[in-house]
This record gives sequence, structure tokens and C-alpha cells, in this order.
Amino acid sequence: MVSSSKKLLTQKEPEKKLTVFLKQKAGRNRSGRITVRHRGGGVKRLYRLVDFGQEKLGVPAKVLALEYDPYRTAFLALIEYPDKEKKYILAPQDLKPGDEIIFDEKTSLKIGNRMKLKNIPVGLLVHNIEILPGQGGKLTRSAGSAAKVLAQEGKYTALEMPSGEIRKILSECFASLGVVSNPEHRYQTIGKAGRIRRKGWRPTVRGAAMNPVDHPHGGGEGRTPIGLKFPKTPWGKPARGVKTRKRRQTDKFIIKRRK
Repeated sequence: MVSSSKKLLTQKEPEKKLTVFLKQKAGRNRSGRITVRHRGGGVKRLYRLVDFGQEKLGVPAKVLALEYDPYRTAFLALIEYPDKEKKYILAPQDLKPGDEIIFDEKTSLKIGNRMKLKNIPVGLLVHNIEILPGQGGKLTRSAGSAAKVLAQEGKYTALEMPSGEIRKILSECFASLGVVSNPEHRYQTIGKAGRIRRKGWRPTVRGAAMNPVDHPHGGGEGRTPIGLKFPKTPWGKPARGVKTRKRRQTDKFIIKRRK
């Protein structure tokens, strides 16, 4: 079993005003039907209210602590403004308690600062990127991820995403400088069944081990091949390596597809 190191995290309870309890849905939608399989159980946990946007422009904030978040792979930073208001933000790598950060249209090129893409020099790494101005960060938020600024083209900024995709995003959108914290997450090994159960994942059964009535891969005597031209989901749709992205309005902003 391999876990991420939490030596740099502050030993404290989460902020009560910035946490809420989310009722477990176990993969079910509003009508009670299971829409996401293999979910349920798990330990109780509190959801941290993270600020992905930039409410206070030009106001410096002090980093009070680095904390673990059970709902995401990255660590969180607790910041405090001069008026004593506290917020959770995604913690970039190398940010430490006691540091000062600022969100503004144009700031100094310091880890954790947040500014508009048009003011970020080519070659720098950014995370928590907006898709539409004022919407809040939507892209590059997982542990150890970052996008690279490749070019400034008129009202658009060209970014190389972690997947290798190169796409254009409006230069008026905000992004945070640096790489998202906890890059060791990619080397994590679950190690045992009990650990994944505590995370809220239930056992997954292979389709080939089922009966024909339960799955297209089921049936046969012994170790039988699936007997189909291509792998299918339990509902008969193509699976494994099939493109699922439908035609979207944002396709015109993709310069190069992911590798």
C-alpha cells in the first residue's frame, strides 16, 4: 500500500463555517435509479466549500494552513483576508503557511497568485483555469496537474493541457500560477480491498463472470471469450477505447487533440 505524504499539512480541524455534510446518494439519481454503478458505503466525511473564483480582487490574503480534503486529490490552503474572512482554495505545490497571495487582473509572478491569462507570460504553468470569464476555475484542478501557456493570440490564449491537448481559451479568463499540490498522488497504490470500500466504492464484477441475461459478455463454459466483435457495456453499447465525446460548440477552440 502506498499513500501520499502528509508531512507538510497543518494538524488542525477543518473550518466549521466552510464545511457542509453531503448526503450519500450511492450512485442514484433523483428518482432512485442507479446511474453510477459500484458506489455506496464509505466513511462519513465533510465537504469543504472551496473558492474556485476570485471574489476579492487586489486584496492580499495570508495562508494560514494546508489541509487534506477527502473529496479531492489535491490539498487545500486556508487563506485569511485583512477583514478576517477565511476561504479555502486549491493549494499549489510549494505554497507554505505564512505566505501571502493576491488575486488581481495583473499581479507579480508568484506561486499561488491568480490573474488573467492575457497577463501571464508564455511558458509559465497555471492551474484552476476558467472557461468563461467570471465562472470560476473548471480546468486543471486535480493533484499534480498544470497547463502550460503556449501563446497569446489576440483575444485568446493557447494552453497545453495535462492530457497533451492544445486549446484556445479567452484571455479574459483567470488562472492561478503554479502546479496543483500533491503530485505524489499518481504513485498511490490502494493495497487492499478495505481501503477502497472506505472511499465509498463497492465491488466490481467482470461481465465475463456473469450470466448471459446479466451482461453481453456472460455465459459459456469455463473461460470463454466474449464472443462479440467488440467489448460492450451491460446495456450493449461499445466500450473500451470508444470515443464518447459528442460534437460540441467548443470543438472549434481545440487546436490539437489529446495524445
